[in-house]
Amino acid sequence: MIDSRLLPDFVLFGRTKPEAVLPVVDHYAGSEKTIIRALLLQQEMGAKTDCALFDVTCDCEDGAKTGMEEAHATMCAKIINSAENRFNRVGIRIHDVSHPHWEKDLQIALEIAGEKLAFVTLPKARAAADVARQISLLRQLEDSLDLQRAIPVHVLIETHGALQEVAQIAALPGVESLDFGLMDFVSDHQGAIPASAMQSPGQFTHPLIVRAKCEIAAAAHAAGITPTHNVSTELEDASLIGADAQRARQEFAFLRMWSIHPHQISPILEAMRPDLSEINTASEILTLAQAAGWGPIRHQGRLHDRASYRYYWNLLCRARITGVVLPDEIQRFWHEE
Repeated sequence: MIDSRLLPDFVLFGRTKPEAVLPVVDHYAGSEKTIIRALLLQQEMGAKTDCALFDVTCDCEDGAKTGMEEAHATMCAKIINSAENRFNRVGIRIHDVSHPHWEKDLQIALEIAGEKLAFVTLPKARAAADVARQISLLRQLEDSLDLQRAIPVHVLIETHGALQEVAQIAALPGVESLDFGLMDFVSDHQGAIPASAMQSPGQFTHPLIVRAKCEIAAAAHAAGITPTHNVSTELEDASLIGADAQRARQEFAFLRMWSIHPHQISPILEAMRPDLSEINTASEILTLAQAAGWGPIRHQGRLHDRASYRYYWNLLCRARITGVVLPDEIQRFWHEE
């Protein structure tokens, strides 16, 4: 077993906690049938690596019928707390801060499934103050229920106000991900942005959408949290879904993407997965670096030190979370003393 003081996280980041590596797909489901279906697929796809290759978000905002909010939130929480949630990678999207049921959503979720809830997603924030208000209630509920953990928060950026204060939102304690709500963001412009900007290629070329994506990704990376890309409207053609995910990752630095149909999960995983040649290079460099006590090394005629080690370690962490089986000499880095 390797001395934990020689593991990459400790050596390369010291006492500064590295950015959390989340599954690269956040799959939304809004009914009991689709949630159970998603969890069964999560178990099937994660069987080989014994970890979730994608997250599932139970949707209370769009999933609940008017007047049935409490029953819907209870159903979601019971599933989250069930044996079907094998990997404990299921979150919940509650109603927005202006909706009369958002507080009850939180209360139900924490009372029934607080110990297993992976995250809470907050939609339609109008400013950082909205997010802070909802986080405050979340922490109060955790304390009152004597939960032994602070549940992470994911924040949807889909209004003018949220985009204007995106850096402040990203810096709030407990925020783990910034998610771009493309369709609501376009709608919030009241027709000034054409509907074509809600899908490709417009979503990657319209100046106001490009600006929003760049600001969200930059704010997330600056705060050491995860930027999550909006959903693709394509539901069937895997090549188009994969192309959207690839552009989100390579051109806009998003590390995670929404899915709204099971057909979208695998194409996004494949597009977000690092290239095999990069994985092999990273494995070789980090193996040599560890053998050299994390001092500078030479690899294929190039100098590498801790700056490049951090890059390649992050790359391998992201490869692992997409289901790549890494070499034994690299896999051992995840075993602590």
